[in-house]
Amino acid sequence: MICFSFLLLILLNSNQGCAVDKFIAATYEHAVILPENSSIPVTAEKALELMNRNIDILEKAITSAARQGAHIIVTPEDGIYGWIFTRETIYPYLEDIPDPEVNWVPCSDPERFGRAPVQTRLSCIAKNNSIYVVANIGDKKPCNVSTVGCPEDGHYHYNTAVVFDSDGKLVARYHKYNLFLGEIQFNVPPEPEMVTFETPFGKFGIFICFDILFYKPAAALVVDHQVDSILFPTAWMNVLPHLTAIEFHSAWAMGMGVNLLSSNTHNTSMRMTGSGIFSPETLGPYYYNMDTEDGNLTFSTLSAHPRNSSTFFTPNWSLYANSISKFSPGSNVFRGHLFSDEFTFTELTEPQGNYTLCQNNLCCHLTYTVTVKITDEVYVLGVFDGLHETEGQYYLQICTLLKCLSTDIKSCGEPVETASTKFKSFSLSGNFSTSFVFPEVLLSKVHLATGMFQVLPDGRLTSHANISQEPLLSATLYGRWYDKDPAAQDAGSKILLDPTVYFIIIALCVVY
Repeated sequence: MICFSFLLLILLNSNQGCAVDKFIAATYEHAVILPENSSIPVTAEKALELMNRNIDILEKAITSAARQGAHIIVTPEDGIYGWIFTRETIYPYLEDIPDPEVNWVPCSDPERFGRAPVQTRLSCIAKNNSIYVVANIGDKKPCNVSTVGCPEDGHYHYNTAVVFDSDGKLVARYHKYNLFLGEIQFNVPPEPEMVTFETPFGKFGIFICFDILFYKPAAALVVDHQVDSILFPTAWMNVLPHLTAIEFHSAWAMGMGVNLLSSNTHNTSMRMTGSGIFSPETLGPYYYNMDTEDGNLTFSTLSAHPRNSSTFFTPNWSLYANSISKFSPGSNVFRGHLFSDEFTFTELTEPQGNYTLCQNNLCCHLTYTVTVKITDEVYVLGVFDGLHETEGQYYLQICTLLKCLSTDIKSCGEPVETASTKFKSFSLSGNFSTSFVFPEVLLSKVHLATGMFQVLPDGRLTSHANISQEPLLSATLYGRWYDKDPAAQDAGSKILLDPTVYFIIIALCVVY
């Protein structure tokens, strides 16, 4: 059968026909309607009432996306009921989600696996709009309390992503493995799940939020399972200067060479915003809004197989850095903290310069020229090579050029959102021990530097000439050395805290 371009939408929306090269993706950033008091148990009817209020909003977004030609849409983590619960109070919101191998269309057979009103409604929304729908709900599985590991209440709870295809069939179910601090309402599955599924527009993988920082399942889906695109529901709290949602998620897509469909919850009081459709070639479109509580629908046309592009290559991240002689570290080298990690910094004291700065096994090289040096702004080159242990345990190698909060060098590494200094050019590189490096460039007011930088095959992050148009906040090579993660890495990412401690951690995240 020959595929004609004018049949593309019909073939995709009917989930039939042959493979295609392009598809339209959508994400929706949702301002979640939260329970009035999630510490008090409610009836299943009250829980469903709240979930339906959120699904009403999601359905409008999904319907709008489908009418504009989207073939798949991702909605956020916690987007149907919120995020702060105990095990007791989350239970009325949970449903038993079967393995997709059962070949189930809840919209056509809603009672097949017991009461499942949320799955049924999501299935019908997907089917009625002929679109793939990705949503985040809670799964419950009974267990024998006499069995080792079974919770005292006799059931496992899982933070779960589900995918319904354009016929309403359940085609994917993923249980979040790397729980964030405070997710005391959920259990960790015994092993990380590698969930993939095929579509006419490529092979997809799926994981949730904090998972993105670990090899399994995130990097493993790309390296070991060769997916083309990642579906990524998240409830991401922005942490400057390196872990804002749009910044890190776009860098991860570029570094891994895949499409990333990122849908964040929207709650400015917890610094939750930042969704986008990212690929190895482009940094968006994206949505970042700390001014209002509005949701937002984002679209993009993507390559179904981004690694097949003639422009795609895998950089040798240490090639350039290992080929040159070291520059001077500068006259003002000092230690400072960034997200609780102890960096080595050197101040950029001149309008142009060449610097090399080392920590442990990592040496970072920076060449730069500033258009106009703003006297009341300080920039530094920073390096970190070590184990991060704040909200999980994972090994980092980071080279970064960043603006300090004030002229006091003790402020270097603290979050800052605005800048006035513009750079005419920069080139940043490092002798990384890992091949997993994510390039980030962030502009003033937390904007991505779309079309303003590139990564060269020898591992250099370099600016384009138009970088001088906007003030720079940071330029970073964010390396994850997965092989150096502690053997008990998962215990670090699964620590479950009392809710009071959780709010303290959130406060720290907001500060940083």
